[in-house]
Amino acid sequence: MLLVSACLCGINCRYSGDSSADEKIMQLLKDGEVLPVCPEQLGGLETPRKACEIVGGDGKDVLQGNAMVINKAGEDKTVEFVKGANEVLNIAKMVGSEKAILKAKSPSCGCGRIYDGTFSGNKITGNGVTAQLLLENGIEVITEAEYRGR
Repeated sequence: MLLVSACLCGINCRYSGDSSADEKIMQLLKDGEVLPVCPEQLGGLETPRKACEIVGGDGKDVLQGNAMVINKAGEDKTVEFVKGANEVLNIAKMVGSEKAILKAKSPSCGCGRIYDGTFSGNKITGNGVTAQLLLENGIEVITEAEYRGR
């Protein structure tokens, strides 16, 4: 079973209250091949919510306690992001998932590139909190763009 960011399945769970529906991934859902997850909701954040970015590093730094996830109002949401990442990992273990398709650039799900923590649209090399935790536990993570390219 593939885990997939719920927003890619057309579920309105993004910070803005909408989705990032991807037709190819939505077809996988219709075919029963994916399990949608939203780490931010699983961590207790509401929808819609203020945009968040990782400040002071990337997902690995957050998991090590060396960076924080802050929303645009300056509120610390690190606890919720780490909780959500752990919930997604628990789900992955329960269903035996070895692969996930996660939303690019997200502070939770981004893989390879994430926003830099300045809310300016700039990106840095790194992973979001959930993507990093899954990778550290042997689960392959790709973005929706990488999936479409296959």
